[in-house]
Amino acid sequence: MDVSLNVWLLTIVGLCALIAVDFFIGGRKPHEVSLKEAGVWTTVWIVLAVLFGFGLLFFADAETSGEFFAGFVTEKSLSVDNLFVFVLIMAKFAVPPIYQQRVLMVGVLIALVLRAVFIAAGAAAISTFSWVFFIFGAFLIWTAWKLIKEAREDHEEDEYEENRFLKMVERRVPSTDQYHGTKLFVVENGKRLMTPMLIVMLAIGSTDVLFALDSIPAIFGLTEDPYIVFTANAFALMGLRQLYFLIGGLLRKLVHLSYGLSVILGFIGVKLVLHALHEAGVHVPEISIPVSLGVICAVLVVTTVTSLAASRKAEREEQGRKGPGGGQGGKEDAGV
Repeated sequence: MDVSLNVWLLTIVGLCALIAVDFFIGGRKPHEVSLKEAGVWTTVWIVLAVLFGFGLLFFADAETSGEFFAGFVTEKSLSVDNLFVFVLIMAKFAVPPIYQQRVLMVGVLIALVLRAVFIAAGAAAISTFSWVFFIFGAFLIWTAWKLIKEAREDHEEDEYEENRFLKMVERRVPSTDQYHGTKLFVVENGKRLMTPMLIVMLAIGSTDVLFALDSIPAIFGLTEDPYIVFTANAFALMGLRQLYFLIGGLLRKLVHLSYGLSVILGFIGVKLVLHALHEAGVHVPEISIPVSLGVICAVLVVTTVTSLAASRKAEREEQGRKGPGGGQGGKEDAGV
């Protein structure tokens, strides 16, 4: 898809306008986000993404529209994994509930800017070196295997570990342990101090860089068009704040999410390797966008269904062990 500079500028301006509307309507005043509010805004962002995808169908072609939808669904599913870490970050810095939506909004904007840089670098590398697809494919297959190993170890992280960038900022910039509303800096005893609000925003934004290492190669495996890569990432990320509040309580029930994501990443990795071989002149079958979209959606549906079923089974077993009285067995609790 040949995108002119004017279209790029109009797209960026449009996205900025949507973000501004989101901020002034739902995020300007600090407050606890209700499930109703989160559900409405999550629906709004998904509808906007769908309308954008159908707009591409009208103004471009079916292939471009299919690439956007495949990329959006992939990025959205991978972004759910980010929410696990976001929960840990909020707990680590003891962010008051009324400020969490502001933290997520700014953190997601930082992540979007950083991803734009990653996308530009990836597009430049792909246009210059076709063998980059081999590297992307191999990396995704390795990441998929790593996810499976971590899932089988059944190791659950319960604490967020600060990255090097965050530690460097905290060492070099004087800070205070107290929140002062949404202020990023305060002056105490004539000294300018950074508040935990800024620290946690940087934590959210910089942590997403690690997730981008997986998601950017993954979406380049579905499309080589930087415009589609950027817009799919933008729509997936911009609804992430509301999704955090909507499914925050359900995250622990998605016990098979890592398996599903590993299958998706492995599938796209194989697709990238096949594409790289095809570009090198080797006659191998290539996986089409409709097939890719079908596989991704099917994996997500199966993962969600099996996760919820496994969670319900675990809850029933736990209730059975406790007994009807909530103790460790009915007869023992009754003194029999």
